Amino acid sequence: MSAMKYTQLGRTGLKVSRLVLGTMNFGPQTDETDSHAIMDAALGAGINVFDTANVYGWGENKGRTEEIIGSWFAKGGGRRDKVVLATKVYGNMAADGEAWPNHDKLSALNIRRAVDASLKRLGTDHIDLYQFHHVDRSTGFEEIWQAVDVLVQQGKILYAGSSNFPGYKIAQANETAARRGGTIGLVSEQCLYNLAERRAEMEVIPAAQEYGLGVIPWSPLHGGLLGGVIKKQAEGGRRASGRAADSLADTRTRAQIQAYEDLLEKHGTEPGEAALAWLLTRPGVTGPIVGPRTAEQLESALRAVDLELSEELLTGLDEVFPGPGPSPEAFAW
Repeated sequence: MSAMKYTQLGRTGLKVSRLVLGTMNFGPQTDETDSHAIMDAALGAGINVFDTANVYGWGENKGRTEEIIGSWFAKGGGRRDKVVLATKVYGNMAADGEAWPNHDKLSALNIRRAVDASLKRLGTDHIDLYQFHHVDRSTGFEEIWQAVDVLVQQGKILYAGSSNFPGYKIAQANETAARRGGTIGLVSEQCLYNLAERRAEMEVIPAAQEYGLGVIPWSPLHGGLLGGVIKKQAEGGRRASGRAADSLADTRTRAQIQAYEDLLEKHGTEPGEAALAWLLTRPGVTGPIVGPRTAEQLESALRAVDLELSEELLTGLDEVFPGPGPSPEAFAW
């Protein structure tokens, strides 16, 4: 395995690995011991960005994932210093789903409360990248940036990012930051983006590029759909579940995925690795989030960093999964 590749996160001076470790499986799918082993392996392979969210763990275990990361940091060995730690705020943290007023979303009150709770679970004094998990339609960016400025001054966070924002909200957020002055604004956008879901190319990614945000795609394999799912089923492997299973129930999607798997077999390339490598060729992309449940899945993802896709293969992938085209041409004529 060759060395990890690094790039800058958007317009910042922050150096980040081309793969981001997603931790959503830690707790619900992967126990603490195995989660710690995966984090050690990721760090050993040069992955320096670990992404989580306050709600991960889900249900009555919300916050559990941050606690697992916190107990890993507590082992020492320079673990915290080597990691660019990213978490998120927005979700309702009530175990029963009934949030007390101001215990979710992006009011200044909840941002302050949520960051302190995350820091406690993570066992650290600062979060490197604090991301808004969703747009809050009832809170203005003037209030959000004022809350962020206070946290930056207190040393609790360094950078702010967005997740699941439409292009116009990225613009609105950063125009408001520019008007306020002294606020760097959003430096990253974490969005759903992969070969099977390319709508982000129309508005979100151009907005991110225009405003200097690094794009961090989540679900790069579209819930496993792009990981060789038909072949695995045929070989008696793990059956598709969740998003992948729903998608395969549609005959047109199934034919598309079959064409994708056939194309990659012709080129002698693993589907999951090709899907990640494709994202690494895309303009504006910093690095996709890989959320391994096992050490083997992490090893497969790491191989994608060195995978060179030929022009012929890239053209073939575009034919199987055509993008929406640029805005406004895509919908204007």
